[in-house]
Amino acid sequence: MTTSARHIATLLTVALAGGGLTGCGTINEKVSAGVSDAVPAWLGGIPADAPPRPGTAKYDEYMKERERKRLLPASERGEEAKPAPSPEEKAR
Repeated sequence: MTTSARHIATLLTVALAGGGLTGCGTINEKVSAGVSDAVPAWLGGIPADAPPRPGTAKYDEYMKERERKRLLPASERGEEAKPAPSPEEKAR
């Protein structure tokens, strides 16, 4: 049985595809988190109003501000802290 160029090309293509797929499983979680931060929101990335990631300085500031707002009386919290109206209230 002779090996043709078509067989060699097919085997090479399958080997390259298999190697590429095995590389997908070895991506570091920090690398994938960084890549997902770079994806625009319109393409399915993180929205602009999402809280910062845990472990960063901005996250610590965010949590302190959130705790400060939680301790405020409800009358002083402002509009952004009020819950969204339910669908039943919107229908009225």
